[in-house]
Amino acid sequence: MFSRSNSHPGNGPADAYTQVFANNSPTKSITAGAQTTERDANRGQWGSKTEFMLSCIGYAVGIGNVWRFPYLCYRSGGGAFLVPYLLMLFLCGIPLFFMEIVMGQFSSVGCIGVFRLAPLFKGAGFAIVIVNFICTCYYSVVIAYPIMFLSKLFSLKLPWIDCQNAWNTEHCVEVLDLAKRNFTHHSGFRTPADEFFHFEILKISGSIEELGGLVWPLFYCLIFVWLSVYVCIIRGIKTVGKVVYFTAVFPFFILFVLFVRGITLPGAWKGILFYIKPEWSRLLDLKVWADAAIQIFFSLGPGWGGIVNMASFNNFRNNARGDSFVIPIVNCATSIFAGFVVFSVLGFLSHQSGIPVATVATSGPGLAFVTYPQAIAMLPMPHLWAALFFVMLYLLGLDSVFVQIEAIISSVIDEIPKLRKHKALVTLVSVIIMFLMSIIMVTRGGIFILQLFDWYSASISVILVCVLEVVMVAWIYGVDNFIADIYFMIGKRPGIVWKFCWKYITPIILIGMFFTSIIFNRDITYNGIIYPRWAIALGWLSCCISIACIPAHMLYTLVRGKTTPLKTIRKQLQAVDWTPASEQHRLEYEEYQRSRKLTSELNNIKVESIAKSRV
Repeated sequence: MFSRSNSHPGNGPADAYTQVFANNSPTKSITAGAQTTERDANRGQWGSKTEFMLSCIGYAVGIGNVWRFPYLCYRSGGGAFLVPYLLMLFLCGIPLFFMEIVMGQFSSVGCIGVFRLAPLFKGAGFAIVIVNFICTCYYSVVIAYPIMFLSKLFSLKLPWIDCQNAWNTEHCVEVLDLAKRNFTHHSGFRTPADEFFHFEILKISGSIEELGGLVWPLFYCLIFVWLSVYVCIIRGIKTVGKVVYFTAVFPFFILFVLFVRGITLPGAWKGILFYIKPEWSRLLDLKVWADAAIQIFFSLGPGWGGIVNMASFNNFRNNARGDSFVIPIVNCATSIFAGFVVFSVLGFLSHQSGIPVATVATSGPGLAFVTYPQAIAMLPMPHLWAALFFVMLYLLGLDSVFVQIEAIISSVIDEIPKLRKHKALVTLVSVIIMFLMSIIMVTRGGIFILQLFDWYSASISVILVCVLEVVMVAWIYGVDNFIADIYFMIGKRPGIVWKFCWKYITPIILIGMFFTSIIFNRDITYNGIIYPRWAIALGWLSCCISIACIPAHMLYTLVRGKTTPLKTIRKQLQAVDWTPASEQHRLEYEEYQRSRKLTSELNNIKVESIAKSRV
């Protein structure tokens, strides 16, 4: 069950409020409409706290924990990288995570509805929906790749173990021969795993301008992915909450098994030492700190709507602060642990081939679908380890996808409550639309489109959304009012450190990330193939479509305003219907607000009296 606090003010007399919040100013005006009762009656809650925790962990712990963090850590100073990484976790990641859990849990609405804190920024909620829509389309294709690999395991030998296959070219050289003949990755030669992925799995074309036809086996895998996603979300959190017991837990078991196997391999510790050996001089590099902040940000997933949406199904009294520590720490610990799994096997690959660890170490799809499979092919019982690895990748991606889709669906239904009784149909239609949109990425040139949207569509948009969120909470609604809401909800008041982070540290880091992402952005390439200018323009367009929702909604609000633009802006920066969903909690909250306002007025009178007496 969700935890409750016996000392919670909602369960005690009104004077308990005034004693605790003697120094707080009154909150912005709120309006409790009839719609809030409908929110509570029909929206539902998690079956248990465990379901919420596992859903968040499954959402946060994704494929990027395996294919990006280990390489980023090694490239950015090894063990020394943990210094900026952990600092960014506690100064930016956890404060954002806590803030979004509170926003969702307090209001019981999704990523659009929470902007009732400052309706002028509601366009950011629509931006989140668009970003999730685009990213879910291409991410579904990414998790179709492991299914394709699994389908290729039904043979006596792994098909990427040598160069004796129909798809291999004259450039294919087996790993052991690379060392003997002193080749490098820049010599025009390719490993069997590289050619298997690109020429058999993807059947890749020459560029984005040559889409070619559908890769039918990959298309069937994509159908399987969307069917499994639909089954997982068919009844919303009722099915999601049960599925995550497997999809969120089993990957940890596989990761541990792969770790045990990895550290027993010859050369494993060579790879691990390469991973963790600190280079303290790298801490002087500003890019290392920027990479740490960006990795924390995109790993935990604030700004995507998933955290807000999952928290919106929480029990109102759930201990959000405790969750906000446990989930991010589990996520970061998993990333660090995954580095040991990856680099132990890369050390083995280096030991067997004679190629330096620095040469075999890669990140992204190259690690997951080329380098690691190549190392697995050299192990005893390679089919077993390949099956475990690709099942893990599939499950890591699956629970991230269905949380993103649930965020889209719940947010739309919150805005159009009449759709709630047709949620099953809305879910089916949403899945079909996203499936159709993702088909273009299983063509022969689909990998180029996938990489294009992955490169441009989300990074800048999501950071901007988080900047607006933290400004809205800390500066417009007011950090003291937000802290007061937290105290009302969980009976524990966040300390001065939280206040300082929300108001100063976290927004400064986010603004720095925003400008860093723009300034250091470079044109995309894939496998050395340069994208044409029109494709890069299309990538930026996918980014601008979501960002444009923010000023577009502001303009729409000003046009519809019945007063002067300045008065409309002031009105739209005031919280509207920012109350708990249930009628009982809402009545308690209104009484709580009256007590705070009375206390504030009494304090003002007292201050004025003291000032007059001194005169």
